[in-house]
Amino acid sequence: MKKVYIAGPLFDDHERSYLEKIANILEKNEFETFLPHRDAGLVEGEFTFEKKSKIFDTDMDFLKSADMVVALLTGRDVDSGTSAEIGYAYALNKQLIGINANNIKVLNNFIWGLFEYGENIIDSLEGFENYLIEHTN
Repeated sequence: MKKVYIAGPLFDDHERSYLEKIANILEKNEFETFLPHRDAGLVEGEFTFEKKSKIFDTDMDFLKSADMVVALLTGRDVDSGTSAEIGYAYALNKQLIGINANNIKVLNNFIWGLFEYGENIIDSLEGFENYLIEHTN
């Protein structure tokens, strides 16, 4: 079973809900998923060293072992944490798939390049599920 790390912004309920929809599609198609806010937690209350390092270490352990990273590429600019996860995964030769959710802005050119010159960027959840069926079996 392929392991998938799901990267994306976690700033509000809407973003987290969209990431959960991505996880549901992957799990329905028999992928093992890691969703940071679900599986490692969010830093709540005081941002102590212990809380932050535990979440970071848990995220990194799964990111290192993942076969693929699926990243949500929305917002005014791609989230800085998501960008770091994408770059790290690219350096480890992980398969990258991006979802831009019909974003109306132009994607950062460097980020675009990391996704096979845009070939692995999908515009919608429906397109993402079709992409999985066609490209990952």
